[in-house]
Amino acid sequence: QVQLVESGGGLVQPGGSLRLSCAASGFTFSSYNMSWYRQAPGKERELVAYISNVAHGGSTNYPDSVEGRFTISRDNTKNAVYLQMNNLKPEDTAVYYCNAYYTDYKNYWGRGTQVTVSS
Repeated sequence: QVQLVESGGGLVQPGGSLRLSCAASGFTFSSYNMSWYRQAPGKERELVAYISNVAHGGSTNYPDSVEGRFTISRDNTKNAVYLQMNNLKPEDTAVYYCNAYYTDYKNYWGRGTQVTVSS
């Protein structure tokens, strides 16, 4: 069955860095567009990083809120996607979710990993 398992979250001080990982299984990873989303308490889930599938060259996209601080990457040999987060801010505190999208009927989510930015 399809599985997306996030790891790498934790507590970090403002200005620090974290690298999140998402291990994927149960589907043809290279065919899927992969994304990271986050959801803070009381807020809607929001996209923080996107990387296209192999057919579309692995292009990336970020919202202004994380542009220049976050970097998404994928390793199609390991069926994994990563999110490098630098210069973290308290407002980055959220649960971070890995998403795999092929079609509306093949749209999968992980369970999330908590990131807390606090001194």
